[in-house]
Amino acid sequence: MSSFDDSDDDEPIVEFDNISYEKSDDGIALIMIDRPEKLNALNLSTINELTRAFLDAKTDDAVRAVILTGGGGKAFVAGADIAEMAALGPEAAKSFAQCGQKLTLLIENLGKPVIAAVNGFALGGGCELAMACTFRLASDRAKFGQPEVKLGLIPGFGGSQRLARLVGRGRALQLLLTGEMISSAEAYRIGLVNEITSDDELLSTAEELADKMKRNAPLALKYCIEATNIGVEMPMEEALFLEATLFGLCFATEDMREGTQAFLEKRQPDFKGK
Repeated sequence: MSSFDDSDDDEPIVEFDNISYEKSDDGIALIMIDRPEKLNALNLSTINELTRAFLDAKTDDAVRAVILTGGGGKAFVAGADIAEMAALGPEAAKSFAQCGQKLTLLIENLGKPVIAAVNGFALGGGCELAMACTFRLASDRAKFGQPEVKLGLIPGFGGSQRLARLVGRGRALQLLLTGEMISSAEAYRIGLVNEITSDDELLSTAEELADKMKRNAPLALKYCIEATNIGVEMPMEEALFLEATLFGLCFATEDMREGTQAFLEKRQPDFKGK
């Protein structure tokens, strides 16, 4: 049973029109895109609401991990809102893409683990949103794809860049140029998805993964994410220097002293994120 189901301990943050955002008392935030009549398609309003929610999660020290999923049972996010997007001119379209890129960069560099619980269609902007997350868990009925070329477009929220980094250039170009949709099993095979579960177990599996990570030192998690996200784009020598620098920074934290002392005393550490 999900800790976000009918719990009196969940803390609603603010009323949103297109998403829901809850923070449970165990340090896990749940963000759900909730436009089921549009298969959770991303319009500008939804992107702005997601940005607000993730900014709150980033600055709230009580939040140790975030789960992102889709409402309605059919889609994680089925893409951008085509009706809104079709009316854009070139400059407005560029601005729309940059808003989506700002959101995906925020998620990717949140400094806290973000788990995409993909419970249906993750197409176009939905696939891009999932790729920005730290991990991707998928139900066995989830579908992934970047079908923008079928509309005379290319991905605008980072899909042409993150997909190649996750699955390799050849597989990425095959998906981008054919616009084909793939199953969760194929997404797992090529490395796009970390794990597949049944639909009923998706959220509980995401919560279990979040729980494992939130028990660890928050600053160490942040530095691991930073070292990986930044270092992977650097030459090895520079990346190793970054790693050593962040390793050294850990020694200035209370959490490092607590973690090593707890190990020596054979007890569980009590990390404070300081």
